[in-house]
Amino acid sequence: MTPGIAKPSDNNDRSAAGVRLTAWVRGRVQGVGFRWFTRAAALRIGGLEGFVVNLGDGRVQVVAEGARAECERLLGWLRSDDTPGQVDGVTEIWDEPRGGYAGFAIR
Repeated sequence: MTPGIAKPSDNNDRSAAGVRLTAWVRGRVQGVGFRWFTRAAALRIGGLEGFVVNLGDGRVQVVAEGARAECERLLGWLRSDDTPGQVDGVTEIWDEPRGGYAGFAIR
């Protein structure tokens, strides 16, 4: 490396590893095909692994790992008018990816 020229930031290496998005969707989102359409959206976006599951309190939980841009696209879809049912709100948290998923599953 040439003296005085900085090495590329390690932040770029971390961003290439991706992120983990966990989202909880509130509203009329069970019994309307929401999990199926969420999986289809994740597959259409591409590069995402994770799952979608109905929760006992009526919400749907979505866990997606991949590049930040793709996770943000999925989050945008979850908040859009293109979803089945009626989404009243989405709460999300971001974290480091944990891995261990093969594709995007409905649970």
